Amino acid sequence: MLASGAATALGRYLGRRLNCPVLRGAGTASGLFFAFCLYFFRDPQRTPPPREGLAVAPADGRVVSVEKVAPPVELAMGDTPVWRIATFLSVLDVHVNRSPVAGSVARVAYHPGKFLNASLDKASTENERNAISIVLPDGRMVAVVQIAGLIARRIVCSVKPGDALEAGERFGLIRFGSRTDLYLPPGVTPLVSAGQTMIGGETVMAQLDG
Repeated sequence: MLASGAATALGRYLGRRLNCPVLRGAGTASGLFFAFCLYFFRDPQRTPPPREGLAVAPADGRVVSVEKVAPPVELAMGDTPVWRIATFLSVLDVHVNRSPVAGSVARVAYHPGKFLNASLDKASTENERNAISIVLPDGRMVAVVQIAGLIARRIVCSVKPGDALEAGERFGLIRFGSRTDLYLPPGVTPLVSAGQTMIGGETVMAQLDG
């Protein structure tokens, strides 16, 4: 992003000094890309619900599927199907990932893979991804998976096993279009459905207690 900003300034400066339309045009194009990067990497403040025992959205975007599947194998959470809520992030959505619950990171597992359209169901198993399991205070497990998309080529995760997370706390980022899957504990039913729009760190996706 800094390189884009520097290219913008240099292109415009040289374009004016040399009276070169090509350089001025290049400076304008770089400026537009720089503005897009600033917009894409925005990180607005979010306020999680004050009530405990909730799972909030780990990302902005649109829910593309809600179904029961086995948790990611790499997290060693067993093969009993649980509810998975898949959220697709377009390039216009905020791409900061947030913890859906308060708990302790149990495992972080990176898995290389393809770069299929993240809105496809098979992206959960075939695309490059980074899976995180979180232990709740009562011992139950929640998983959140960062999945690269058709354009995304970079998954950023800032947590490691043993780290404590609060609900809505930032833990990573996926650059330029992606998907985030949330796996709920057994017996917990989603409160959202396909087609709904999520606000990361704020939208309630499930009630964990009661």
